[in-house]
Amino acid sequence: MPSISPDPDNGFCRDCLTYQVQSKRRCSHCGSPRVLHHNELYDLTVAHLDCDAFYATVEKRDNPELADKPVIIGGGKRGVVSTACYLARIHGVRSAMPMFKALEACPHAVVIKPDMEKYSRTGRELRRMMEELSPLVQPISIDEAFIELAGTQALHRNPPARTLAAFANRVESEIGITLSVGLSYCKFLAKVASDFEKPRGFTAIGRAEAMTFLQDMPVTTIWGVGKAFAATLEKDGIRTVGQLQTMDEGKLMRRYGSIGQRLFHLSRGQDTRQVHIRDSAKSISSETTFNSDHSDRETLVPVLRSLSEKVAHRLKKSGTAGHTIALKLKGADFKSKTRNKRLDDPTCLADRIFRTGLSLLERELDGTRYRLLGIGVSDLTKAELADPPDLVDTDATKRAVAEQAIDKVRDRFGRDAVETGYTFGKHKRARPQRDSAPDTQKNR
Repeated sequence: MPSISPDPDNGFCRDCLTYQVQSKRRCSHCGSPRVLHHNELYDLTVAHLDCDAFYATVEKRDNPELADKPVIIGGGKRGVVSTACYLARIHGVRSAMPMFKALEACPHAVVIKPDMEKYSRTGRELRRMMEELSPLVQPISIDEAFIELAGTQALHRNPPARTLAAFANRVESEIGITLSVGLSYCKFLAKVASDFEKPRGFTAIGRAEAMTFLQDMPVTTIWGVGKAFAATLEKDGIRTVGQLQTMDEGKLMRRYGSIGQRLFHLSRGQDTRQVHIRDSAKSISSETTFNSDHSDRETLVPVLRSLSEKVAHRLKKSGTAGHTIALKLKGADFKSKTRNKRLDDPTCLADRIFRTGLSLLERELDGTRYRLLGIGVSDLTKAELADPPDLVDTDATKRAVAEQAIDKVRDRFGRDAVETGYTFGKHKRARPQRDSAPDTQKNR
């Protein structure tokens, strides 16, 4: 890749990275139509990288027979869509859509149960590659991150835009997945840009065009404006970002409080947030959506034990423990409730997570039928501080020693090598539709 300095009036080819004169729409070297031109291309340093239909792309990578087929990642008929490839999206399939609706929209789709361990491995590999670009990488989820590339030109011997194009090509070649790049002068517009031309997109938004670029977009483009707040804005006659651009900051704040100030600034492309290295996970959890609703202890308890073991495995693997245990339940009416208990000492033991969760669950076994059960641990800290010997409950100490022995067997022979009396042959009756990722990961 040549290291010559770019002409600020010219762009480059995203495939072969050859610099191109402004008048050319196809690469003069390789003929590719993926030529990138922008008046501020070499002044922009804030990027948002977002993988394209990450879970589905990983599955297609691992099974070439799926390349030209619509793929949905999700559970059975009672589950929801985690993500869908772009062929499935053409038919109207969307993330978080109930599976039965997704299959109505695209009945010939191939449905694959999520493999979070595989996706996590791929995500970690991608993260390591990102960190080679810049020390300032702010992960947002398993498959996306902000990167600040100011000051990296000497290191990479290229301007940030060209470094990012080379990186996208490298990811596609070495990992076998694709990503889209958003490049701008601030985080908000970098995120907007990365969503603009998926898949395999690369969009730059400069200062001079920011307000024009945003003006026709819906208000939901603004960070923090969800469906409920968008409905409030619509009642006030505000549907587009351009309408916000014409409004006074004081009026917006009087009407909508602190979010009004955010509306004023982001609608004008003003965002002072910096890219920073994100702290470690705030919580780790696992949850299951059932094939059918359940209310009986005999069915729910083994599943709770299995989920607790998965959470404990993730905690131990990451060298963390947590003070607070959270039980999550969702009824047949889709209403969720969460019950929490804070422990005196942090834990990473499946036994303690399970027993605490069980005490919370038993209070909710009142005949209500549940379609989802989850358990999580938050208020995380280092594992060195976890699970001191229990001088009162000596049986708890014995169970902790037994769990350590079980962990060693599982590490050597696999997770299914040992089952407890709670789960042996029992949890299969309530076979899960979906096992969630840790809370630091986002279903896509």
